[in-house]
Amino acid sequence: MSPRRSRPRGSEPEKSRSNESGSGGGWLLEQTESYRGEDWLVRPVAGDSGKFYRCPGCDQEIPPGVGHLVAWPASAIGSVGGVDDRRHWHRACWNARERRGAAVQRGRNAPRY
Repeated sequence: MSPRRSRPRGSEPEKSRSNESGSGGGWLLEQTESYRGEDWLVRPVAGDSGKFYRCPGCDQEIPPGVGHLVAWPASAIGSVGGVDDRRHWHRACWNARERRGAAVQRGRNAPRY
């Protein structure tokens, strides 16, 4: 007995994605969102760069291979500091950014983002 096909023969998989943010998906490259009274550009990444990043929301590492978001101030576009202003966030941390308290207290020798 052969396994059941998930779509009829001859139909192409749908590749279009909406630009609405929702639960889990619906992203088309990047979106503009507000954070601390400033507009930020937010883009999902697959996490396949092989690097560790530190989430500014929870101060925990984001290991390689874990999908997450990259956010940077919209005002940084075209300026020299654009790359330095990018922050890698867990999706849940970015969604809870307004509910979190003040910045996490870090030790003197703790690494910067």
